Amino acid sequence: MIGTRHLVRLALRRDRILLPVWVLFLVGVTYSTTTALEELYGTTESRALLGVTANANSAFLAMLGPLHDWSSLGGLVVWRWGVFSGLFIAIMAMLVVTRHTRAEEEAGRTELISATVVGRHAPLAAAVIVAGGTSLLIGVLQALVLMGKDLDASGAFAFGLSTASVGLVFTGVSAFTAQLSENSRVSNAIAGGFLGVTYLLRAAGDAAGESGPQWLTWFSPIGWTEHVRSFADNRFWVLLLPLAAFVLSVGVSAYIVTRRDVGLGLLAARLGPPHGTIGSLFGLAWRLQKGSLIGWSIALFAVGVIYGSVAQAVGQMVQDNPTLGQIVSKIGGAEAMVDAFFATVTQLLGLITSIYLVQAVLRLRSEETSFRAEPLLATPVSRWGWVASHAVFALAGGAVVLAASGLGLGLVYGLQTDDLGTVGPQMLGAALAQLPAAWVIAGVALLLFGLFPQLTGVSWAVVSVSLVITLLGPALQLDQWMLDVSPFTHVPKYPDITFGPLAWLTVVAVVLLAAGFAGFRRRDLTT
Repeated sequence: MIGTRHLVRLALRRDRILLPVWVLFLVGVTYSTTTALEELYGTTESRALLGVTANANSAFLAMLGPLHDWSSLGGLVVWRWGVFSGLFIAIMAMLVVTRHTRAEEEAGRTELISATVVGRHAPLAAAVIVAGGTSLLIGVLQALVLMGKDLDASGAFAFGLSTASVGLVFTGVSAFTAQLSENSRVSNAIAGGFLGVTYLLRAAGDAAGESGPQWLTWFSPIGWTEHVRSFADNRFWVLLLPLAAFVLSVGVSAYIVTRRDVGLGLLAARLGPPHGTIGSLFGLAWRLQKGSLIGWSIALFAVGVIYGSVAQAVGQMVQDNPTLGQIVSKIGGAEAMVDAFFATVTQLLGLITSIYLVQAVLRLRSEETSFRAEPLLATPVSRWGWVASHAVFALAGGAVVLAASGLGLGLVYGLQTDDLGTVGPQMLGAALAQLPAAWVIAGVALLLFGLFPQLTGVSWAVVSVSLVITLLGPALQLDQWMLDVSPFTHVPKYPDITFGPLAWLTVVAVVLLAAGFAGFRRRDLTT
């Protein structure tokens, strides 16, 4: 363990922007959600009607889980935000652990550090401390925010610690998956697949109702947060399950570290096909990018299906709740509420898709720093063609991912309303309307790659800041100029989609992309 403290300081320094953004986002959404629910459901009667509606609708149960305590504002916050809080903190933990373990080994830095006076377990321990400590900090701050809203302290800490417990579990899961593959992308993909399975187990168990296999939720770390029953029973003993899972997975990972060589994984690298299938730059880019593109498309289609199944229940909830109906009537009634729901959902899908775009663009940087780009560019391959081969998958791939999400939305909601022919194209168009804003973020990533390659990590900060501003800006009453920093602020809201702002966003994206191309053509390759 020698050197752990220094590696923790190094990790905190490298993540001095990303970690605060994650903390601000998760804690800020907790505050804004509490404020919004306090305004919408200020009376006991309105909360009781919501409880009946939420627990009787299988779509709501699959998406948000059961509403255990409708009598208190805290119970509504746990129901509305608990599942998604767990999902986001799990993603944060996965990215942090992989970044400071497997990615460092893949880049060769762990081997250099290990040649100094640093213990074999120190890199893994530092990553676990940073990710686990950030998870606990987020949980405590969430609890303090809820207490600041005059909510029960016991329930507030039950909620905060249950959210932190998901981060701890996936800190351990990512520590384990980092031992499996030689590639950080594969490690993240395995951990992400496990997260998807746990979410589906929870959704299936909750949607089944009392007569179905609710026991499935006990096999999901996200389901464990529901069984804590924050603000209802406050069953703190359930938190022993994620704590045991964290200790076990980290212990197994620490054991594996001492039984393998640095840079290698338990799973042998898969050999390529016996006959060459890469005959062009685009063939090579397809080989490198196809797994990510297919995975993101399937995932966003599934997310679209889930949100589409809830849309009809949103309109029904307005009809069942007179208090909410009076508020919503000012903006056009239940139909306007459904439109606002789709506007928010498509915007969220666009923000999520921008993560894929940045990931696809930054594959260029990983190819450069791993010395695979230099021998390729030493051949008659042009720099312009090499960058373009990956940029195509970022730009066109983003359209595919958004189209998949729009199809999922339109398919389910169209079948529910018996108007698939009209709803399907509308949802597809609403999802694709987010594409120019996502292209702008991809343009920023390529600009940094071309001109400031050492700062490509700032691309993730751009995504995070856009996410925080877009989702939290109105609730936090930020000035308009601050809201305008996010390109998604300029996307017309569904159903009033106009092409003027989309054209300007596309022009901005083209300028950024062109600057990135030009910058890379003029600079030296760096490591």
